[in-house]
Amino acid sequence: MTNSPNKTFLIIGAIFGLLAVLIGALGAHALSKFVMPDVLQTYETGVRFQFFHVFALLIVGILGSRFPVRLANWAGGLFSVGIFFFSGSLYLITVLKAANMNIPTSVGLLTPLGGLLLICGWATFLTAAIKMEA
Repeated sequence: MTNSPNKTFLIIGAIFGLLAVLIGALGAHALSKFVMPDVLQTYETGVRFQFFHVFALLIVGILGSRFPVRLANWAGGLFSVGIFFFSGSLYLITVLKAANMNIPTSVGLLTPLGGLLLICGWATFLTAAIKMEA
């Protein structure tokens, strides 16, 4: 039996939420010893945006049955990939800086791409909400 989009986005949201707490705790307790405050701020931005968008995924999962299915799937997918690219690239940048390594241009390009995907997720979510059954 396959998961409904609702259940899938609830599961993805819960996984990203769990990871946000773990990653945030790592930054607060361990990473601050290895990186400068401005680098830690970059890391914390990744955690913050990940956590904000966990709630977007949970809302899509909860309200998904009331949204047009295709739009709910697109919104949840855009939020998921956007979190991965936006926050993931900030985590990777932080790790590379902590290791005194160069940051490849491709990694730096993932951050704005992830941000664009998050914006598109919100636009799709808005469209789904407008078309939602009363």
